[in-house]
Amino acid sequence: MTAPIDIAALRHDYVAHGLRRADLNPDPIKQFAQWSGEAAAANIRDVNAMSLATVRADGTPAARIVLLKAMSDRGFVFFTNYESAKGRELDANPRAALNFFWPQLERQIRIEGEVKKTTAEESDEYCHSLPLGSQLGAWTSKQSEVIANREALEASLTRVTDQYAGGAVPLPPHWGGYRVAPRMIEFWQGRTNRLHDRFRYRRDEGGAWIIERLAP
Repeated sequence: MTAPIDIAALRHDYVAHGLRRADLNPDPIKQFAQWSGEAAAANIRDVNAMSLATVRADGTPAARIVLLKAMSDRGFVFFTNYESAKGRELDANPRAALNFFWPQLERQIRIEGEVKKTTAEESDEYCHSLPLGSQLGAWTSKQSEVIANREALEASLTRVTDQYAGGAVPLPPHWGGYRVAPRMIEFWQGRTNRLHDRFRYRRDEGGAWIIERLAP
């Protein structure tokens, strides 16, 4: 039997980098692109994996990992089933928080903003860039619903596969993208003695980005 982990004793001192105000791009989207590019160059697996936090109707939070699939000045895009739990939560409260963590670089990025669905054209283009199995899976799974067993899911996939055999798989009406338009982006760089470097970009009333150093 494996011995339990002493969680309280787990420690790691961050020593790889520092972060100065002079290092930062005035545009947080360009700064994100730089850091994500460096993470990709470091061969970090699933570099586009991010935690997505939403709020349920009763005010309790919910979080899960999703994949970033597009990024621009307009925001950060991921795709999902609109009828899933997160889809229902975003319909009721179109605000979200994202979090990236790349431990090999001792870096974290936090993002908060308003959420809107991507256009049908954007969703269709991305959907049809997916492998066939993933396109069929978007039709197969009633995401977040209770199912009897694995066999029921596989039987549903068989039906969908037969239905679209030999033809194009259309975009499901219940599936597409969300874009998180950032109002706040924070860049965190681990440092020794828990005195980490933290810089927050936030929008002012005119929409310009203000950069502030935060205490760790």
